Amino acid sequence: MNDDLRRSVAGVSCASLVDAMGRVHGHRAHILDLVSPAPDRVLFGPVVTVAFLPYRDDLPQAGLGFATLFHRAVADTPEGKVMVLSSGGCPDASHGGGTKLSRLQNHGLAGVLTDGRLRDFAQLAGYGFATWCGGETTRWGGETVMPFAANIPVEVGGVCVVPGDYAYADSSGAVVIPADSVHRVVEEAARIEGDEDRAVERIRDEDPARVRRGD
Repeated sequence: MNDDLRRSVAGVSCASLVDAMGRVHGHRAHILDLVSPAPDRVLFGPVVTVAFLPYRDDLPQAGLGFATLFHRAVADTPEGKVMVLSSGGCPDASHGGGTKLSRLQNHGLAGVLTDGRLRDFAQLAGYGFATWCGGETTRWGGETVMPFAANIPVEVGGVCVVPGDYAYADSSGAVVIPADSVHRVVEEAARIEGDEDRAVERIRDEDPARVRRGD
């Protein structure tokens, strides 16, 4: 990801990016009801995925574990990536915690995004990456849900997420942007922000009497 794109995104909000996605694309792109152990941290970067499924002990993938799939997902270019974990139909189970996800810190990822729950919020807050998830939990989830595949399309919060997409998340929610249109969407979001700033100025200067008359 180039520095110009990062700087451009820093000037817009998640809501503007969602509105821009609505103008450029026709599919759902926003994810709601996420929480973070460090909600002041904004997450942005290109996506890699790990797909989770309900646990089964008879499948060959069941023995791979998170470490193997993490390294398959990030390959040789982990820095700045956003690791997206699908909940696999088990949104209330733990999909990781401070120990497993320390790999993101070790390899310079931008952060993690999941609609599942995570453990060890205090530990995650101490890392340098951004964490956005469906909530905190305390119980290990390994007998309920398992990591199953790396870098395949996944569903998160009702949104189709494809490896290579760009994910943005802040305290208002998250949005997933296709890589081929990320520059166009960010530029459109900046235009939306400008239009809204001018609208605020117009509203500030409006004449209540004229508005009541419908002029």
